[in-house]
Amino acid sequence: MAPIDDPFKRRIARYHLLEKSVCRRCGALNPIRARKCRRCRGKDLRLKKRELTK
Repeated sequence: MAPIDDPFKRRIARYHLLEKSVCRRCGALNPIRARKCRRCRGKDLRLKKRELTK
């Protein structure tokens, strides 16, 4: 895959790939503003790590 050069498209891709919450109990991906997990209804959420691996 070629890297994204357009800054607007890069921002959209970053939002859809990295702006998520992850449940510490079951590992499900949730929206960034979620208060509870969509799968297990747990409240222990963390932000997805935002470092891009190369």
